[in-house]
Amino acid sequence: MAKQKSGEIIVGLDIGTTKICAIVGELTDSGIDIIGIGTHPSKGLRKGVVVNIEATVSSIRRAIEEAELMAGAEISHVYTGIAGGHIKGFNSQGIVAVKDKEVREADIARVIDAAKAVAIPLDREVIHVLPQEFIIDDQGGIKEPLGMAGVRLEAKVHIVTGAVSSAQNIVKCANRTGLNVSDIVLQPLASAEAVLGEDEKELGVCLVDIGGGTTDIAIFSGGSIVHTAVIALGGNNLTSDIAIGLRTPAHEAERIKQKYGCALASLINKDDTLEVPSVGGRQPRVLGRQILCEILEPRVEEIFQLVHREIQKCGYEDLLASGVVITGGSTLLAGMPELAEEVLGLPVRRGMPRGIGGLVDVVKSPMYATGVGLVVYGAKHLDRRMFRIREENVYKKVKGRMREWLEEIF
Repeated sequence: MAKQKSGEIIVGLDIGTTKICAIVGELTDSGIDIIGIGTHPSKGLRKGVVVNIEATVSSIRRAIEEAELMAGAEISHVYTGIAGGHIKGFNSQGIVAVKDKEVREADIARVIDAAKAVAIPLDREVIHVLPQEFIIDDQGGIKEPLGMAGVRLEAKVHIVTGAVSSAQNIVKCANRTGLNVSDIVLQPLASAEAVLGEDEKELGVCLVDIGGGTTDIAIFSGGSIVHTAVIALGGNNLTSDIAIGLRTPAHEAERIKQKYGCALASLINKDDTLEVPSVGGRQPRVLGRQILCEILEPRVEEIFQLVHREIQKCGYEDLLASGVVITGGSTLLAGMPELAEEVLGLPVRRGMPRGIGGLVDVVKSPMYATGVGLVVYGAKHLDRRMFRIREENVYKKVKGRMREWLEEIF
C-alpha cells in the first residue's frame, strides 16, 4: 500500500440508486479496520445517474452524519463510486522508446500517456487508465517494469470513460455537503477490491455487481482487468415487476421481494402463500408464493443473459477458470447463484467483503461490497489526492506540460 500512515481515516461513499452508504475505514499496521457506517435511502438517482441534486445532497448528508457519529471522527475527504449506462470501457496500447536503456518512472508515465492518446468525444472524460501489462523489447507479461533494461516499452491498458456531466454531478453533490472528492472510482472496480482474491483475478473471473439501478460487470484475466461494462437493469426492475404483476404499491413490492422473493421457482414449496396489500383501499389478497417467483425468474434470467452476452462479446468465456462472483444488494435474493449457474454455465458464488477488520459483522453483506471496496481502493491510492474534473483552462495545462519538458531536458 502506498504511503500508508497508521491511524489515517479513509471514507468510501457509495452513491447508489436505492441507498447511499458511507463507510469509514482506519488504517492500522495490520490493514484496514472498518470503524463507522452510515446508510440512508437514496432518492435522487435513476439507473446510477443523479437526476435530482437536492434529494441526493440531503441523502448524502444523512449517511455521512450517521457514519461520523459511529466512527467518532469528522469526514472531509471521500472516495466515491460512479456507474450508469454512460460508462464505456475499451482496451488500448502505446509504445515509447526508453531513454537511458533503463525504465524509469518518467518512461512509464509517457507510455501510459501514449496509450491513452485516443480520440474521445468532448462530452466524455477518462475516469481510469488501468495498466494490464507492459512489454519490454517483445518480452511480455511484465507487471512492474521499473528499473528493467530495454530500449522499447509498450503498455497495454484498459481505459474507462464516462459522461462528463454525470461525474460533475456526483462531485457537485459531495461538494454541497462540504466534502472533497479524493477520487471517482468505477463501482465494479471498487467492488472487486473488496470481494475478489488475487488468485481469482489471476485465473480469470467475472464480477457481476447487481445494484438497484444497474448491473456492473468487470472481467479479470491474468491478474489484470480486461473488460468493463454497465447494464442499465437492476433490483429496482424486479421491484417494479412485482408492483405491476401483483398490483401493489412500490414500497410493499420491495418488502415482499426481500421477505418472500426467490429467483428460482423450483426451490420453493408449492403450498407457500403470502398476503399482498392492494392499492386504492381495496382488501389485501392471499396469493401463492409460486406466482411471485414466476414474476421474478424471467427478469433475473434476462439480467444474466445480458451478462452472458457481454462475456461472449469480449471473447473471455473460456478463460474464466474461477467462474463468476455475484455481489450487490440484489444478490441477497434467494436462488440467485443457482439461476446464474444455469444461465451462464459457470461456477457462481456470492461475494462478501473480506480482508478487513473492525466492524466485520456489520459490513459482511454483498450490499456493502462497493462501499468497502472504495475504502480499500483509497488505501492503495493514498498518494493520489483530489480528483479534478477536466480542466477548462488550456493555458494552465500547456504551461504545466512545458515546465515538465524543460525539467526533463535540463
